[in-house]
Amino acid sequence: MIGKLTGRLDAVNENQALIDVNGVGYVALCSAQTLRRIGGIGSNVSLLIETQVREDAITLIGFADAEEKSAFKVLTTVQGVGTKVALSILSTLSGEQLSAAIINGDKALLSSADGVGPKLAARLMTELKDKVAQIGVSNVAAFHSATKSPIAIPNMAGDAVSTLTNLGFRRDEAFATVMAVIGEERDIGFDALVKKSLQELSPKPHTKVK
Repeated sequence: MIGKLTGRLDAVNENQALIDVNGVGYVALCSAQTLRRIGGIGSNVSLLIETQVREDAITLIGFADAEEKSAFKVLTTVQGVGTKVALSILSTLSGEQLSAAIINGDKALLSSADGVGPKLAARLMTELKDKVAQIGVSNVAAFHSATKSPIAIPNMAGDAVSTLTNLGFRRDEAFATVMAVIGEERDIGFDALVKKSLQELSPKPHTKVK
């Protein structure tokens, strides 16, 4: 059972990372947020790993930190949430956003992830309302802060996401990027938001996983 991989990042694509560990290449499925955090091609990276063993395949899922891994394991306890949907949710929402969406009953925020419709969003809120502390909010203060005020998608953010999806970006990656930019610059204007999001989403030189 593999619990952690440390090595050189050889290649990435939209949901995978190829890591060379002493000459052996391991492919790990990852959220978009993890792929943005682990560094560029050729850098030394370290991922926590969840190993899934089935009759026809062994799948490695990689996480940038223990919080994301914890959130993944909690999400996959919900009926209808498999690896693909859980990683889509984690690509779109941070642990704080996910916790607050569940507690505040924010179906729109949960449904912003690809593969999550209204029915599944409702199931997530119902089945995880008593498990939000396990999702992995970084500290107690952040958790209480997240649960005190609802997280809504501002009109400006929604317009920015629409602009980016019209330019060909996936909704989940566009949403995650826009919300990350707003989180860094609360007073940013619409034009600057779109411009900075485009910069973040622009493909970096890398080799894709074949």
